[in-house]
Formats: sequence, C-alpha cells, structure tokens
Amino acid sequence: MDKQQKQQQQQQARQKQQNAQQQAGQSYGTEFASETNAQEVRQQNQQSQQGKNQQQK
Repeated sequence: MDKQQKQQQQQQARQKQQNAQQQAGQSYGTEFASETNAQEVRQQNQQSQQGKNQQQK
C-alpha cells in the first residue's frame, strides 16, 4: 500500500467518524425537542408560581 492510499483511508475514516457524530447530535436534538411540550411546561410553571404565591400569603 502506498502513501497516497493510506492517506485516503485515513481521510475516509475521519469522514465516517464526523458523520456518525453529526447523526448522533441530530437525533439527540430531535428526541429532546419532541419530548418537550412548550405549552405544557408554561402551564406547569404558572401553576407552580401560583402555589408559591399562595404559600407566601
């Protein structure tokens, strides 16, 4: 195997690793976003704040 072939293999390996890292990051972001319902979170925060206000009175 000559030097050029070795460099090509190394470059391909780096590219595969970068692709795998990008896919992992994208799937995590998508999964996190799909499990978060913004409206529900706002409602829970509002209820929590109301409960705190009542306890202070």
